[in-house]
Amino acid sequence: MKSRPLISHVCTLAAAAVLAAIFLMTPAMSLTAAPLIPVASAACPDAEVVFARGRQEPPGVGQIGDALVAALRSKTPMSVGVYGVNYPADLDAATGARDIGAHVRSMASSCPNTRIVIGGYSLGATAADLFARANSLPADINQHVAAIALFGNGGKRLGPAPAYAGRMIDQCADGDPICGRGFNWDSHLQPSYLGSGLVDQAAGFIAGKL
Repeated sequence: MKSRPLISHVCTLAAAAVLAAIFLMTPAMSLTAAPLIPVASAACPDAEVVFARGRQEPPGVGQIGDALVAALRSKTPMSVGVYGVNYPADLDAATGARDIGAHVRSMASSCPNTRIVIGGYSLGATAADLFARANSLPADINQHVAAIALFGNGGKRLGPAPAYAGRMIDQCADGDPICGRGFNWDSHLQPSYLGSGLVDQAAGFIAGKL
């Protein structure tokens, strides 16, 4: 997230392609194997944060994801696991959206009592937003998703995804031109979210949904 021209490019792609990507990825997300009988494991956490990192961040959940997990753990006595969405974090948000869907299905099968929290920052927020708007999960799996938390989401102007409207918080820092109407490119970078209280606010929202 260091190049302003690249950030601008991501913003343009997110605004122009978000709905098209939904329809392109929905068939792929809808493919499922034969349903498995859910069996809970002692290794299953009470909740799991499934977070998509921002563009060009190294594999994992990124700075915002780490901060969200830490804040959430401070607000709930529940055990909180972590899954970093497996996608290239270049310009391909749809791959991230598909991985989110596949992981939620897997968790619903292997850890049926685990409450799932989906999140993402910047390009990762677009991936999570695409997942939410595609709404490809069957109702019995969808109910495992407790909350969705987005930061710097290029699709914020579309409003919350209908299927998750009551479970979604979409955070946008003051001046962030990606998710809002500001002109301060630095407002889209991680420090703007880490130092603004928005991550802690999102963690409070999530804790209330678990």
